Formats: sequence, C-alpha cells, structure tokens
Amino acid sequence: MDVKTIGVIGAAAKGREIGSAFLIAGFRTVLEDVSPAILDQAVAYIRETLHHGMASRRLTQAQRAAAIANLSTAHSVEDVCRQADLLIEALPEEMELQLEIFTIFDKFARTHAILASTASSLSINELAAITFREENCVGLHFHHPLQDMKPLEIIRVHETSDATVAACKVVARRMGKEAVVLLDSPEVISKNISALQK
Repeated sequence: MDVKTIGVIGAAAKGREIGSAFLIAGFRTVLEDVSPAILDQAVAYIRETLHHGMASRRLTQAQRAAAIANLSTAHSVEDVCRQADLLIEALPEEMELQLEIFTIFDKFARTHAILASTASSLSINELAAITFREENCVGLHFHHPLQDMKPLEIIRVHETSDATVAACKVVARRMGKEAVVLLDSPEVISKNISALQK
C-alpha cells in the first residue's frame, strides 16, 4: 500500500501542525475544515512554518516550493475521502464526533484508504467497529511538540491488517519519526489520558 495523498480533517491547531509535518515529509496533503476562516488561518500558518523551515536551513527553497505545491484544501470530508490514501482526523476528542467522522470515512473513502484517528483518549476499537473495513483502521498518536518529538504511536486493533501497519510505518519513517506499534487497550487509553492531564 503506497501512501501518496493524505487527507487531514480539521484545520485547527492540531490539524495544521500535522498537515505541515506531512508536507515537509513530501506528501500531497489535503486539509479540510468546515470553517473557511480556520482553513485560511491554517494555510497561512503552514506557509509561515515552511518559511521558518527555510530560514533555519532545515528546508531548501526547492523543498519549500514543493511543499506549498503539495498543499490543497477542501470544504467537505467527502471531497477529501475521494482523494486520500490516508485519512486522519484532527478533531476534538469527543466520541460522538469521532464516530460521525468514521462513518463518513467508511462510506466515501477509497477502498484501500487507511482510516486514522489522532485521539489518544478514545477507543480505536469502537471507532473501527462501526466501519466495514476494520483492517484499515488505526490510531496515530503524535507527541508534542510534533517537530521535536520522535515517537509516533500506531495504535492497532486485532483486525488491523499488517499491510496497514506497514504503510503507517513508512509514513512515520518519511516524517523522521520512530514508529511504536501498540494494541488498543484500556491500559493504553488510561496512559494517554494521564499524559494529557499533566
């Protein structure tokens, strides 16, 4: 499974930071938000982040230009679903909202697409279970500050396929992250909730 295009659902603080990291890693990235104002702010933030990356010599001018060219936006989740090889939500950690998004993912995403949640305090098992493609579902838990922290936790469920996990490992490697694969469990959720409360 080759991930070329990543769709990020939610362009607030978490989404724009994740989106910029995908762009720096060379992925075509589609950023979506229901709010045009938040989407505009996110694009401005990403352009500024890429500019700072060039100023600090972490990015060449050619890399910055390529990253900007790889960025596009959308105003509906369905539109992003039709384009992405990996869909990742970056929304508030509210189960009802997450279930709604995964229902849309399941209905509109491409057959091979990976369906991912950034939620660290919710059950990936519950999200995967409402889809007809549990083998494609994972949690992707980034540590913050995202640019400085190396681990990327890949939270799998029993049904998650090895191909899905392998594709996520490739994404992590391209981002300069160290992939840590964990099985979704109450212990993992409890650990993440504790970390959020610190």
